[in-house]
Amino acid sequence: MSKKIENSLLFIWIVSLVAMLGSLFFSEIQQYEPCKLCWYQRILMYPIVIITTVAYIQKNARIAVTLAVFSIIGGCISIYHYGIQKFEFLSSSAVTCGRVPCTGQYINWFGFITIPFLALTAFVLIAGASFYMLKAYKEENN
Repeated sequence: MSKKIENSLLFIWIVSLVAMLGSLFFSEIQQYEPCKLCWYQRILMYPIVIITTVAYIQKNARIAVTLAVFSIIGGCISIYHYGIQKFEFLSSSAVTCGRVPCTGQYINWFGFITIPFLALTAFVLIAGASFYMLKAYKEENN
């Protein structure tokens, strides 16, 4: 495995670990109860930490496809979640999320950074690194 791929896996692991620890900080330390869409984002983010750990140990670059799929689906959920928080025309038709409304904003740093925005940022970084890995793997095996 090339150094590019190894560094990409390490980058993905760090981003996903920070995202996971950040979500646990918000729910367990700050006591912010996650809504259903937050749970879906967690369901897609948490396995990335484990998958990347195993892939790094095994030196498996082919896992990039799986990581890309997880991050694209998670990113789509994050975009929708962010949209229903920030745009009135989306929030009026938002899905019912149970006890905690998905339109609620526990944080709103600088007027635009919310928890779904943070998750989206992590998913975009992971997707970008996954595509970079795929390109590097393809170049390495041609």
